[in-house]
Amino acid sequence: MLQQTRVAAVVPYYERFIARFPTLAALAAAREEEVLELWSGLGYYARGRRLHAAAREALARYGALPGSYDALLSLAGFGQYTAGAVASIAFALPVPCVDGNAARVLSRVFLVEGALDEPASRRSLWSLAAELVPYLRPGDFNQALMELGATLCGKPVPRCERCALSPVCRAHKAGRQGQIPRARKRPAAAVLDVACAVVRRGEALALTRRPAGGLFGGLWELPSAVVPPGEDARVALRRGLAASLGLHVSPGAAVASLTRDLTHRRLRLTAYACRADALPRGVALVRSRRRGTLAMATAMRRLLAAVDLAAFAIPEYGGQALSRPGAIGVVIARKNPS
Repeated sequence: MLQQTRVAAVVPYYERFIARFPTLAALAAAREEEVLELWSGLGYYARGRRLHAAAREALARYGALPGSYDALLSLAGFGQYTAGAVASIAFALPVPCVDGNAARVLSRVFLVEGALDEPASRRSLWSLAAELVPYLRPGDFNQALMELGATLCGKPVPRCERCALSPVCRAHKAGRQGQIPRARKRPAAAVLDVACAVVRRGEALALTRRPAGGLFGGLWELPSAVVPPGEDARVALRRGLAASLGLHVSPGAAVASLTRDLTHRRLRLTAYACRADALPRGVALVRSRRRGTLAMATAMRRLLAAVDLAAFAIPEYGGQALSRPGAIGVVIARKNPS
């Protein structure tokens, strides 16, 4: 949960997660949808799916979470950082654990040139961390290094006057602590336009689950289709739903929209009132009170809230008359990972 997410944001999710799945066996026995339901809102949903898969793998292959770095590294979703964190903190193995915060500390103390995501920099920092990690209480050392990077040695300007490492910090001695590590070159955020179908039957809306892979994989949503650049959104929605779900809709007015900044792209969702004669297998009618129990991305949950609040007048829509006049609801959301 702490990968690419702030501790303060994680704590309530962690507490709910542990209360629901107190043991590895409980997590392994759960349905993926239950796991994603509790992950909903944390972003980077592939982490939740991989955690679930890792629990099942660990139980099937080892009967418990393995206490070996190499065995941990073989589990789904366990890269160098996660394996190092679990091995050192849970099993007291003297292995390094370098997240972005720890990498920033090491790059300044040893004056490592280059951006943190460059392969040469990454290799140097992990090598330095491996040399430094002690045999006694390695987990405490790794956590202290990460905490130092998250607090005093933050970005863009570190608080060197309060840091115990400033006397030995090469970047500080050279007066380059504000330049090290070098900033990453980030590409311009691409825009992803998605059209969503609002198919209503009385108080219920038609929802479906996304495929397991890709953006928001495995989560519930309004039936949707990506709109290619320059194409009419209604045309793309009609064609896309027919091809992906066998759902044939007649899109009408736009009833709500939302713009959300993800890590590497800007997501624009627009919901259109749609007629549909029949709902194929894989598309379910869900009442509003049940939506809160479904695993759903924050962006989609906010769009649905805008759909509920938006007042619009369409004489015969989905077999029901909608009487409230109004306008499109627009929400601009702050950055949150997918």
